[in-house]
Amino acid sequence: MAKNSQRRSRKAGLPPGSLVHVGEKKAERTKITIIDYDEQNFQEKEAKTIEECFPFKETATVTWININGVHDSEVVSKIGTHFCIHSLILEDIMTTQQRPKIEDMGDYIYVVVRMLSYDGGKREVLSEQVSLIIGPNFVISFQENGGDVFNPVRDRIRTGKGRVRKMGPDYLAYSLLDSIVDNYFLVLEKLGEKVEFLEEELVSDPGRKTLQEIHVLKREMIFLRKSVWPLREVVSGLERAESSLIKQSTGIFLRDVYDHTIQVIDTVETYRDMLSGMLDMYLSSVSNRMNEVMKVLTIIATIFIPLTFIAGVYGMNFKYMPELEWPWGYFAILSFMAGIGVFMLILFKRKKWL
Repeated sequence: MAKNSQRRSRKAGLPPGSLVHVGEKKAERTKITIIDYDEQNFQEKEAKTIEECFPFKETATVTWININGVHDSEVVSKIGTHFCIHSLILEDIMTTQQRPKIEDMGDYIYVVVRMLSYDGGKREVLSEQVSLIIGPNFVISFQENGGDVFNPVRDRIRTGKGRVRKMGPDYLAYSLLDSIVDNYFLVLEKLGEKVEFLEEELVSDPGRKTLQEIHVLKREMIFLRKSVWPLREVVSGLERAESSLIKQSTGIFLRDVYDHTIQVIDTVETYRDMLSGMLDMYLSSVSNRMNEVMKVLTIIATIFIPLTFIAGVYGMNFKYMPELEWPWGYFAILSFMAGIGVFMLILFKRKKWL
């Protein structure tokens, strides 16, 4: 949180629309790819300069311009100037901590979503911001990193399978959103496996590591909730948009994405409730174990209280105590006392009281 505040502080005092990158730089260089197509034709290339994208603004075909890396303010500024994108929208594109939202600017629609993925090595959820500009004959996507979940969409465009080559840029935008939402299910599946494992561990052998894992998962669920709940409003806004950029034929597909978003939200809420219940269960388990420990220690203390009282009253000052005449009696008693202490420590360790 402190790092995010420091990055945002760089914009303090600057006028609205200032292009300053806010967030972590996830790509070393900016990569620009262009896919241009209609029902009969298709071309794909990687642009070396941003100027190569400019001729596609007025074509009769559908063009998808994908930009990986939003840290380069010059690239963002040039494409914004040529495609007449408002400076405040460009500022939002470079501020990579946006809440998912939709802005209807008349000539184009601006959409912000969070693209999630699961890192199996680090066992954590990764997130990056994806910004979409939906125009009359183009879609411009801005990503923080090079990896994405759009390969199935690219394959359908290349092979001509499905409706994407027959439809307009609004259907392309739907396809990108659908890929992002579908990947949420994969992330939730991985998190669901962790929740099930924690449930088994909680019943069999809960420990401090279990509590830490529960707290980590709770934070991830809170983050997922922040990413998914606003997305429902974004998809609903696209479906009900009165803009001519969203055709009525695309509405039914957007409703399907909306349904998937609701399913993701329900799953996230279910996992959150389960983790809250697991936390209560862990605390109850720890409390019960503590009660058992206290019961045993209370029994031991109760047994020794009267013995200690009697020993204290008489002071063990009997006339005939053969141990007093032993040359090694003192050291034998000390060793015996140390052995009792070690024995009790080992016993407590095995019973997992320590």
